[in-house]
Amino acid sequence: MRKNLGCIKKLTAVCMAGMTVFAMAACAKEPEVFTSESDNGKIVNLFGPMEKSKPDKNNIARNAFDMTIAIAEEQLGLRVEYRTYTAENYKEKTYDDVTLDRARNALDDIYLLNPDTIQTLGSEGYLEDLSILKNVENLRDVVKVSNTVDGKLVAIPQEVVAYGLFINEELFEQYHLSPPETPEEFLECCRVFKENGIETPVGANRWWLENFVFAQVYADLYNGGNTEAEIAALNSGEKKYSDYMRSGFEFLQELIDKGYIDAEKASISEAIEAEGPDFLAQKTPIVMAYWSAANAETAYGAPDFSMKVIGFPSTRGQMPVLSMSGYGLNANAEHKQDALEVLDIVLSNEALELYAQTNKVISPSKNVEVECTPALQPLNDRIMENVYVLGSNAGMKVEQWGNTCLIVRKLLNGATVDECMAEFDRLQEESLK
Repeated sequence: MRKNLGCIKKLTAVCMAGMTVFAMAACAKEPEVFTSESDNGKIVNLFGPMEKSKPDKNNIARNAFDMTIAIAEEQLGLRVEYRTYTAENYKEKTYDDVTLDRARNALDDIYLLNPDTIQTLGSEGYLEDLSILKNVENLRDVVKVSNTVDGKLVAIPQEVVAYGLFINEELFEQYHLSPPETPEEFLECCRVFKENGIETPVGANRWWLENFVFAQVYADLYNGGNTEAEIAALNSGEKKYSDYMRSGFEFLQELIDKGYIDAEKASISEAIEAEGPDFLAQKTPIVMAYWSAANAETAYGAPDFSMKVIGFPSTRGQMPVLSMSGYGLNANAEHKQDALEVLDIVLSNEALELYAQTNKVISPSKNVEVECTPALQPLNDRIMENVYVLGSNAGMKVEQWGNTCLIVRKLLNGATVDECMAEFDRLQEESLK
């Protein structure tokens, strides 16, 4: 397997910050596993980073996932036991480390998985093919594509995490600028801001700059009508990832060279907490974040100015970047049939609509739509038009999100574009072995 997997596992959870449960798990240490009490009936065991909520009589304390699980428990007459990852000791061991070990030893039925773990366990044959579930027909094509390994649908999400550019509309209007569509237009906006005294036009952190890369380098791959063949060519080595990635890294290097982003600060900054204050204080007109940040008052949900969320610049216009984690079923699960039925109910339109409406997120179901805030409408419009790129795709032999994030960090810390491309070549050569 990949030599740098351990490092990727530690950062992927935080990179995928739309899934906050993984952000908590990523920094945890040696786990203890707690199992809820059984009612001595039929049981399905689920391993994840959260404990099951203890609802009051009105169920108002339950989170969105618990509520969908409750539907399955009631309809199937069983109990879903949560086996919970917690941090109690001092030895470093990530959520992904523990998940890989437990899945390889068939210790649980269902797992909540990060994208690189989906890819690893799927390729090793430890995850069941979920395409047999009736309600898979509800899923958007993007969900099936991103969670298919060796022709098998090995994981299903409850939400699609979309990343975009958060822009201060008032500052754009003040300098007579339109929201940028292309890389060239984005650079021009940055130039105008810089010349008018805005020291750093783009607020950046060490997790999300790869979205600029994905939007540019994969715009045609995912929207040109030849996705399957292009990915097959990458997986076989016929095409090189470095040939795709070069233009995106050259764009980032230009942003660094012209002072439009602060590479030194970005390389050590955590998401939102670093760039957020300057954005909210209207010192920085552009930041990047995930969909839910526009709904959360602790992030960008209540700015004192007009804000819009748009896609990243690309040759095909504003481009959302999508990623998703998901639930996988152990191929050797003790309670496989019951677990399959649980996941099928989780995929029902009833359960997915409940989840999406509760959390105000994009549903993986093509039959469920959630009314978004006005700020998110531009990003949502593109997604509804099926215009997007994937930041994570289990069908690609070289894991995308974590690897690209690591290599972008090398660029921020002074590596050349050629050195970064050499790293992609090395990863591709390893995948071909």
